[in-house]
Amino acid sequence: MKKILLSIILGLSLLGGSYSCKVQQSDLKSGYANIQYVHPTLYSTLYQQNAAEYKALCYQAFNLASLQLQRELKATRIKPLAVVVDIDETVLDNIPYQAAAILGNFGYPVRWKEWMESASAEAIPGSLEFLTEAQKYGAEVFYVSNRKEEFRQATIRNLHEKGFPNADNEHLLLRTTATEKESRRQKIIEKYEIAVLIGDNLGDFNEVFETSDSEQRLQKTVENKSVFGYRWIVLPNAVYGGWVDVLPGYNPALNPGTLSDSLKSGLKGF
Repeated sequence: MKKILLSIILGLSLLGGSYSCKVQQSDLKSGYANIQYVHPTLYSTLYQQNAAEYKALCYQAFNLASLQLQRELKATRIKPLAVVVDIDETVLDNIPYQAAAILGNFGYPVRWKEWMESASAEAIPGSLEFLTEAQKYGAEVFYVSNRKEEFRQATIRNLHEKGFPNADNEHLLLRTTATEKESRRQKIIEKYEIAVLIGDNLGDFNEVFETSDSEQRLQKTVENKSVFGYRWIVLPNAVYGGWVDVLPGYNPALNPGTLSDSLKSGLKGF
């Protein structure tokens, strides 16, 4: 049994370099090993870069968005249609930045400007095909992002080079002072009817989610369950977002090792 357990621990450490293992005889006798995580986001970063399930979820999201668009195209309306999308982890993939941060032992905003200005983020699976379809059917595509204004031209260049439609100043609504997106959505609604909203964070859909209260976020999600998968389409993002900020024990000032321990307060075991 000891040999089997040691083999499992060694295999896990070799799989991704993801553990710092300290195995003691007392741990082996009890059937447990003392295994410490190196970085809180290692698994989620590997998931988004490597898991076929992640890509499947992205394709699923944009397939649902396509169905919703087709429903709206058949409906009677007064205003022209628009599709509103977030950028980061919705149409452009920034996870290489997170991977570099783990490997280089640094955190946001270190080297973020360098990553933004490289304009090298790849398209999220399914995003380009859907937005190209939306443009084909006459829907205006708007990008509502909390990227800073200083990255406007780099963002437009990145979107344009990847072939995204409406990659211009008129259709790119970045944050100025506030991170809330409702005011920018309202500007679009003045002239357009939004067929579908697509994002990786609940704040991409409605202002009711702009809260630091985790219970309220959960409650509002349940109250709006009939909208998800139709007018609101959620992309998977297990690395960062509003959900992280409200986690029990989360403190961005902590180093990865201490933060990993602190986050354990949010676990619900049996």
